[in-house]
Amino acid sequence: MFIYLSKKIAIPNNVRLRCLAWNREQGYIACGGEDGLLKVLKLEIQQGKDAKVRGLAAPSNLSMNQNLDGHTGAVQVVTWNEQFQKLTTSDQYGLIIVWILYKGSWYEEMINNRNRSVVRDMKWNADGQRICIVYEDGAVIVGSVDGNRIWGKELKNLQLTNVEWSPDGKNIIFGISNGEVQIFDNTGNFCTKMTLFCLANVTGAVKIAGIEWYDGREGYVEPNCPCLAVCFDVGRMQIMRHELDENPVLIDTSMAVVNIQWNNCGAVLAVAGMQRATGQEKDINVVQFYTPFGEHLRTLKVPGKQITEACWEGAGLRIALAVDSFIYFANIRPNYKWGYFSNTVVYAFNKPDRQEHCVVFWDTKNGEKYVKYVRNLLSITASGDHCVLATRADDSSGQHVLVLCNAIGTPLDSKYIEIEPLFVAMTRKKHYPFLS
Repeated sequence: MFIYLSKKIAIPNNVRLRCLAWNREQGYIACGGEDGLLKVLKLEIQQGKDAKVRGLAAPSNLSMNQNLDGHTGAVQVVTWNEQFQKLTTSDQYGLIIVWILYKGSWYEEMINNRNRSVVRDMKWNADGQRICIVYEDGAVIVGSVDGNRIWGKELKNLQLTNVEWSPDGKNIIFGISNGEVQIFDNTGNFCTKMTLFCLANVTGAVKIAGIEWYDGREGYVEPNCPCLAVCFDVGRMQIMRHELDENPVLIDTSMAVVNIQWNNCGAVLAVAGMQRATGQEKDINVVQFYTPFGEHLRTLKVPGKQITEACWEGAGLRIALAVDSFIYFANIRPNYKWGYFSNTVVYAFNKPDRQEHCVVFWDTKNGEKYVKYVRNLLSITASGDHCVLATRADDSSGQHVLVLCNAIGTPLDSKYIEIEPLFVAMTRKKHYPFLS
């Protein structure tokens, strides 16, 4: 994976940003900040005969730059309902506004102010039918997309900080100011407290930096893949397969974390915050990228004094960062699984309705494609007239399998090995794979 900063947008009058959200379906970017600042932006890649550079590196202009008036206090929470093209925002005084797109511009549709406490977090469920709003004083409100109140609850003596829906919408997870994570059903009944293995041996007060549950809409990296991430400001994090997972992936990011977010397909988790610069006595803004299994992929250093938010584009190829009074954009080149041999491009991707990787053998000469499904695919390498698919065995033996295939995906040979193939190379003539 390779990542680099590509663009910077300055907010007028040096107004500091507090929140940022990228609509992954329609591409709109909402940013909120001090003095009631709320803007909706949209980046468009330049097209046409005059665009010499194409792809992610192509110049991009703002096709929308709209100020939304309605908040007087600092805007602290912004969240998109992508299925119904709605934007929900809240400020430091507890005012909630729902915005809707009409004839190319955003307009106020609904407004609500409880007048008792400030909103700490808001999340729509996966199908966009329900929103859960949590207040600092322990109040919880679940409403429908048309503005009706479904139910409300007062969690006595609890200061709420975070909320997240399960992918199926049956459970709601609440983060508490004391660092606890509690699980409720979707009607507001308490179920259990989450066991926080990542806080073992941690002393002192901790705050939850983020709770993010990938909803699986674009498939999973592999079956039973970790997808529920809980991270704390001290840098400790656990990634779970489900809310009661007793063997989560544990990560110490060694940074002061401000927020986390999954990319579009749950393959990469971005962790944004501050970290002490090596050999220096100052903190710098960084975004760390991890796989669901805890493997560190890349570190991105970001200019500025204080990063407040990081959010992904819908295709997972760009990320936006709120830093001071600027929005930075970074382009991302993932580590694709692919190879080329015998006029054939072989590549793999995930489908939402399949647990296996979809591996396509595309004959570039005649345009024919051959598809096969492979479980636990790790890598693809190719040379000469063949390719090798490196996979992990389905059983619990810890073994891995190398599968030799021809240009139409027919397996010619396979071999079980005892080592994990982190890197695979292949000679052109004899087609022996080299492992490391």
